[in-house]
Amino acid sequence: MNAFTIKDVENLSGVKAHTIRIWEQRYDFLKPQRTGTNIRYYSNEELKTILNIALLNKYGFKISHINKMDFTEINQKLVSLSHRYAQQEWIVNQLISFMIDLHLDLFEELLNDQIEAKGLEKIINEIMFPFLEKIGILWLTNNINSAQEHLVTNIVRQKLLVGIETTVSQIKSEKVALLFLPEGEFHELGLLYVYYLLKNKGVKVLYLGADVPLQDVDFIAKAKKPDYLYTHLTSLAANFNIEKFLHQLHLKIGDIPVLLSGPFTLTYKKNIPPNFYFKKSLEEVKEYIS
Repeated sequence: MNAFTIKDVENLSGVKAHTIRIWEQRYDFLKPQRTGTNIRYYSNEELKTILNIALLNKYGFKISHINKMDFTEINQKLVSLSHRYAQQEWIVNQLISFMIDLHLDLFEELLNDQIEAKGLEKIINEIMFPFLEKIGILWLTNNINSAQEHLVTNIVRQKLLVGIETTVSQIKSEKVALLFLPEGEFHELGLLYVYYLLKNKGVKVLYLGADVPLQDVDFIAKAKKPDYLYTHLTSLAANFNIEKFLHQLHLKIGDIPVLLSGPFTLTYKKNIPPNFYFKKSLEEVKEYIS
């Protein structure tokens, strides 16, 4: 069983921690346990409950009304949500639930059904992208088991690779982008997603992948002279020095524009080279590409 903090639950559900505490006091659907130091933590089932309740509440159901519903009625109401974005959020929440419970067949079956119904491009943008954003929170806080992560990652990775392979852009671009993850960074999904977005816009991609030494980046940058470099840092090793990495990368690639995304961009306050652009979410990267 996973143990989720109130911050995890807040980030995944969009419900403020203060509101979650009020729900606990007033209603019966949440009964978090506490550590020896009196810190709340939530089980798999409680996380799934909050995701479902938060979604119903967001689309018009009062908490007092939801509190009287049983499991079956809550699911019926979720299925009946007609708003397009509500349906998308519900599917993302289902994927999170299947990942947590290791229901891998159900996870892939749901993805395949959505791809068949709506097409791969739409599902990558509307379902996979928000899912990656949400589970990135769990990777950052180490609140999913690495086995859960690897199994689900490989399913999503396969879908993204199919998307990259089959995408034919109607846009012609002369731009070239070099994509890589630095040494010690293996979370490749964000990078693959950007690869897909760039190819969809007609941009040529030089894809070095994960765990790449800077001398390799330097070699390819000098040989192929890309217009942009991009990297996405999801979960950095304890001994990874971001300031040193940025300085060394700048020394090697000079004035080539570099886009960087990942959780570290939210907190990093030191000097940033003038040609380095921090994008605080994959959504910001997506907007920049557009």
